[in-house]
Amino acid sequence: MISFLLGVEDLADTRFAVSPIHETVLSLRVLREPGLYALHLPWRRSVLGRLGAPDADLLMSVVGPDRGLPDFLTPRPTGFAATFEDELAAVRLTPADVVRRDLLAVHPRDRLPLVLREITGDDDAPVEAIREAICDRLHRYWDLAIKPTWPQMRLVLEADMTYRARQLAVGGARLLFADMHPNLRWHNGVLHIDKMIGRHHVVAAGRGLLLVPSVFAHKPAPPVSPDEPPWLGYPCRGVATLWAPTPAADTTALTSLLGATRARLLHLLAEPLPTVEIARRLAVTPSAVSQHLRVLHATGLITRARDGRHVMYRCSPLGDGLAGRSAER
Repeated sequence: MISFLLGVEDLADTRFAVSPIHETVLSLRVLREPGLYALHLPWRRSVLGRLGAPDADLLMSVVGPDRGLPDFLTPRPTGFAATFEDELAAVRLTPADVVRRDLLAVHPRDRLPLVLREITGDDDAPVEAIREAICDRLHRYWDLAIKPTWPQMRLVLEADMTYRARQLAVGGARLLFADMHPNLRWHNGVLHIDKMIGRHHVVAAGRGLLLVPSVFAHKPAPPVSPDEPPWLGYPCRGVATLWAPTPAADTTALTSLLGATRARLLHLLAEPLPTVEIARRLAVTPSAVSQHLRVLHATGLITRARDGRHVMYRCSPLGDGLAGRSAER
């Protein structure tokens, strides 16, 4: 078990971030063990058909036998939404001794993959060469596997952060972590993360807590090393919507009353969503969605509120009632 001791100042400095390199590295687990990631099988099939064997061999070698990942490949985000290129540039600057330490932390020496065997010596040159080779292949992999759908992934991640921020505002840290994952437990100022490879306790001591939602995480993912400041990757909500087909037109009485598109909108807006994400799920243009949203808002069936760069729409209690949902939230 890994645990974080968080004081009042740490909770006041709890923040969220989006990390493209974090998603890129975590997605390697999906390629390695598809049985744990049934929701991502459509994505996995499309990627494997285009990924070359040399790239796949080296990238798969960084995933440990217990699915651990070296910390240097998932650096703590320094801003809210860094670019992949900026994060990869930081990874390239990782000292050889840290690369060696992190790779050995997830791979027992007697089970070290053949392509990584040279890191066990005292010479830093082979370690630096392996670091550069991994970074080069990660860049190609990002372009091939993640970048084409990154805008949609980011919308799902930002929707999760909006939900979590509301949980924190309404119920504090206890409610924030209550439904994040069964392996997380908040008790007396300590965040406990069960079923981890590591066994250590980290005192935040004013460094705050950084939360990084992830499309590809199947459970909470803190740093492997106890020397890292407290931060936590966690599975975000709404992942199933990424690869789901466009919802079929509704055939109930609600369709007869409102029309197929507006009826589908009411069903989608059980959760807050921005215009671009609604358009993506319905496979129509944002301008077409905006027309329907204006009508639904004018009739009191949906509400709207600005959240950063986006206007978030959600069913009102009246809209929930028409869609056959309870209005309680």
